[in-house]
Amino acid sequence: MQEQKWYRVEAEEAAKTLNSDLVRGLSAEEAERRLREFGPNALKESPPHSILSMFFDQLKEVLVLILIVAAVISGALGEWADSIVIMVIVVLNACLGVYQEHKAEQALMALKKMTTPTAKVIRDGDVYQVHLETLVPGDIVVLDAGDSLPADIRLIETASLRTNEAALTGESVPVEKGAAVIEQDDVPVGDQKNMAFMGTTITGGRGKGLVVATGMRTQLGKIAQLIQEAPLETTPLQRRLGELGKILGIGAGVIVAIVFLTGMLRGAEALEMFMISISLAVAAVPEGLPAVVTIVLAMGVTRMSRRRAVIRRLPAVETLGTVTVICSDKTGTLTKNEITVTHIYTGGEMYDVTGIGYNPDGVFIDAEGEKVAPLENKNLLSMLMGGMLDSDARLTETEDGWNVIGDPTEGALVVAAAKTGLNKPELEQEYPRLAEIPFDSARKMMTSFYEVDDNIYSYTKGAPDLLVAQCTSIARKSGDVELLTPERQRRLLDINSNLASSGERVLALAVRKWPEVKWPEVLENLQPEQVETDLTFIGYFSMIDPARPEVKDAVETSRRAGIRTMMITGDHQDTAMAIARELDIWQEGDHGSQRGTGCRRWMKKNCSRL
Repeated sequence: MQEQKWYRVEAEEAAKTLNSDLVRGLSAEEAERRLREFGPNALKESPPHSILSMFFDQLKEVLVLILIVAAVISGALGEWADSIVIMVIVVLNACLGVYQEHKAEQALMALKKMTTPTAKVIRDGDVYQVHLETLVPGDIVVLDAGDSLPADIRLIETASLRTNEAALTGESVPVEKGAAVIEQDDVPVGDQKNMAFMGTTITGGRGKGLVVATGMRTQLGKIAQLIQEAPLETTPLQRRLGELGKILGIGAGVIVAIVFLTGMLRGAEALEMFMISISLAVAAVPEGLPAVVTIVLAMGVTRMSRRRAVIRRLPAVETLGTVTVICSDKTGTLTKNEITVTHIYTGGEMYDVTGIGYNPDGVFIDAEGEKVAPLENKNLLSMLMGGMLDSDARLTETEDGWNVIGDPTEGALVVAAAKTGLNKPELEQEYPRLAEIPFDSARKMMTSFYEVDDNIYSYTKGAPDLLVAQCTSIARKSGDVELLTPERQRRLLDINSNLASSGERVLALAVRKWPEVKWPEVLENLQPEQVETDLTFIGYFSMIDPARPEVKDAVETSRRAGIRTMMITGDHQDTAMAIARELDIWQEGDHGSQRGTGCRRWMKKNCSRL
């Protein structure tokens, strides 16, 4: 199928091009025909090596070839014992390598078979759950929060749909999606808002989409193709052994020539001198070296397997010993990719929130370092309830620990509230959501309505600078509400700037109480410009994607081994520097920014002045 820029095509036109129906989807018969035509929706893999091919691969090393030649010559000269010993060493060496590589292949195959992904598609007007590999271009896919994108999809319907494209673009912040056509030409993958790509996940909202590419035709497939086409690099050990083999080969040839010519000049018989020269050449070859190298590498692979690392090829384990620089991605590698609330500002006070990741264990600490009870603090309770209710994310417990389904930022708010014992399903049952105004990139806010103690309240969360501008009052520590003067508004923005400069992401929360007489009118209209104004500022959530706890020790271990660690990320410089400092990747004296230093001292000094 000819590749085209689907983001520039209307959904109806795209469906017409693919001979599909946006309402009924494909018929079962047409889906089967296209599956035969386009093949399975899976990334193409290189065919597995047979045992025989693995065995012959082990014999291609220069040193091993020299040993084989030496064994043949020894046999020709009647030295059968030497010939047999050399061949036994060669065969055992090859068998050991084949065994290790075959075991690694089996482990990789077992890992792939552990998951059987499925997708929800519309065929013949009904929704079916089908195996991922049976998707074809033209299928209509139903998308919900938590789903993995099964193919490259042109979105046709969205409702607050957001996707996490970290696996494809490295961007940890969810991307808001829509169905509108993009008029610009040559739009990068990360900016194609009406497209969803294979390998990414739905963090919030719902939608439907038209499959436009499957398997190797997807963006992820193109990356896989580039990887497969890259030439297989030899390891440093293979290069050194190859050089050693060449030196030994050349040296043996020179010895044969010198000894043979010397003997001939002294009048010795040609056959006798030939046998003596060949014997010396065979003796110069270290028969035990390949076996020793293979055994040592096998021991290294075994030790790595105990650390749950699968080494596919024996020589690859030696490469770890020659590393001088480690270049690592940040999101999901150095960090947990689990956005976590670290500070909450409310009522003129800054509170530290302990615990990292999605584990709902942690405590709240005030500016004096004292532990506080959030449920007994009116402002903190309002922040946590508002953040949890105004979020669509869910916190679930699995065999591997806690997991968030939905937007990572909203998940952070849910986890923060869960640290106090608040339960989202119970809270939603007690205070059901009456209506909502979804988030959009223009307003950078989301508002939802609830009935609390016989009163109607709307909670609005969003970008601090935009939300603070819509506030006319502020909740104080005493629980009272006071006028938000321009001076107080400026100080709120200063707090936001200092939190952001320390590498943290800030989200503001505000509330508005609605008189009962106005509620029916608001419910009917729900216009953002009428709802998201005259708000009462409650506070800030300050969040960061926390570093993996084991990374700092790994960085220090690498440093002691003489290995430099470099972090590569597309995040904001301040965020990157904060993580780099925390992990000791960046230390005092290194080249880099020092913005944000001392901001915590500034906040503790100035927050209470509000």
